[in-house]
Amino acid sequence: MVLIILAYLGGALTILSPCILPVLPFVFARAGQPFVRSVLPLLLGMVITFAAVATLAAVGGGWAVRANNYGRVAAMVLLAVFGVMLLWPALSDHLTRPFVRLGNRLTENAPAGQAGSPASSFLLGIATGFLWAPCAGPILGLLLTGAALQGANATTSLLLLTYAAGAATSLALALLVGGKVFTALKRSLGASEWVRRGLGVAVLLAVAVIALGMDTGLLTRLSIARTSSIEQSLLDRLRPNAAKQGSAAAATADGALPDEGMAPALDGAVTWLNSPPLTLASLHGKVVLVDFWTYSCINCLRSLPYVRGWAAKYRDHGLVVIGVHAPEFAFEKNLDNVSKAVKDLGITYPIAVDNNYAIWQAFNNEYWPAHYFIDANGHLRGHHFGEGDYAESERVIQRLLAEAGNQDVPGGMLTPSGSGAEAAADNSAMQSPETYVGYGRASNFENTGPQVFDKPNTFTTPATLALNHWGLGGLWNVQSEQAVLVKAPGTVSFRFHARDLHFVLGPAADGKPVRFRVLLDGKPPGEDHGADVDAAGNGVVRDQRLYQLIRQTHAVQDRTFTIEFLDPGVQASSFTFG
Repeated sequence: MVLIILAYLGGALTILSPCILPVLPFVFARAGQPFVRSVLPLLLGMVITFAAVATLAAVGGGWAVRANNYGRVAAMVLLAVFGVMLLWPALSDHLTRPFVRLGNRLTENAPAGQAGSPASSFLLGIATGFLWAPCAGPILGLLLTGAALQGANATTSLLLLTYAAGAATSLALALLVGGKVFTALKRSLGASEWVRRGLGVAVLLAVAVIALGMDTGLLTRLSIARTSSIEQSLLDRLRPNAAKQGSAAAATADGALPDEGMAPALDGAVTWLNSPPLTLASLHGKVVLVDFWTYSCINCLRSLPYVRGWAAKYRDHGLVVIGVHAPEFAFEKNLDNVSKAVKDLGITYPIAVDNNYAIWQAFNNEYWPAHYFIDANGHLRGHHFGEGDYAESERVIQRLLAEAGNQDVPGGMLTPSGSGAEAAADNSAMQSPETYVGYGRASNFENTGPQVFDKPNTFTTPATLALNHWGLGGLWNVQSEQAVLVKAPGTVSFRFHARDLHFVLGPAADGKPVRFRVLLDGKPPGEDHGADVDAAGNGVVRDQRLYQLIRQTHAVQDRTFTIEFLDPGVQASSFTFG
């Protein structure tokens, strides 16, 4: 229910975003016409089309996005014709005659010759739905991430429909007010024909804006500053952050750990690493810690020293740690990548490779990392989401081991000191959020020219960047999950405020390494270099993983990070900070 409320409110907030402006002319072109016959079919067409396209884009990958691009082209042609129809009534009468006949068949009482038939309005709504690109703020990002993980199902479609319905409600209210203004203009000024032609010009201008990519470029950048803080506040209020969702030490009134019922099965992994397949039945009598993680997740990497430490400390006292690797990016489904990461990270406990999210869904999990504590009888006795509270988690392990009758359970708490990306974050100084490079979840992207996706396009970073804004330089192919450098050199710049800066990168598709050079405020990083670069800022992308590029050694302040890739083919996915 909380997600449904969030989806509806997130959609309703779209009306506050400048990126909705290109859609408004098409909606207001129906002002002054009957709501049920003309406006409602238009909004329904928009809602249904958006929900369908968003679902396909979330679960179907690049082919669905390309299909939507074709739909956008067709829609722009259709709506350009609609704009011309508003400018020249005679052409409107001629072209809408088939829609009028169809509308009359659908509604027998419709007056002959009425251009605003339900069928034509619904068709206009479908076309507008293809063009509609709501700002991908935190709420829509949450819904699309969930859709990508859960797959095409009733819940996915319901949430996206709810989001679209929220936006349609805002548009309907705006249209109600706008319709009254429209009617007053006609009545007081006798300007019906001029208003009609003005709307036609507005529609054609909107089509031009969309064709030039401004609906997802300039307008999106304007939108993010206005709506993201509001949406994030809603998320924080209605859906508390991961660290507050559940605690490993959530004891009952008498001090005992809660019993949350039998733990879900561990079925559905595509393969297991470091172990043959395990089941809860085979683990009866053991205390089990299930750790959901993925190898490029900075939060998972920072919790890893504790998970490794618990596995080693309590292995001989009845604890079995099972890592469930649930990928966030497509490259994390590659078994060779996962196997190499497990080896490089020094993980020796069993890993279930959950590429199909079977175990993820069985636990109804939503977080990386997430820790679930299972007692010797197979009952779920606690959980913890996100980083932190490590001492409380370790106390739960110790209590469950003692309950199971294990003797001489080690006391004390682990205090591992992670290095590189595994080191604890400096949260007091961190003001930059995780930021995705692929257009599916990108935010705060700056570019001085037109934005073209899913094919090579030359991008130019503005001379100055606002805090937490970023840009590309050079010839890139920006895809849903990542950006691929087509021709070297190419740059990525980010204005950030944090001690550490990490970048999830991969080599060229043929496996060839990619050399790069890092600059901090235009200079080599020196002693502020990260674990994967030297003091001069030089490094090489050899594997698809998270690279630590900056670790500031002095007071943290706003800095401009730039990475220049000297070879083509690099695959850039997301920034994270610490």
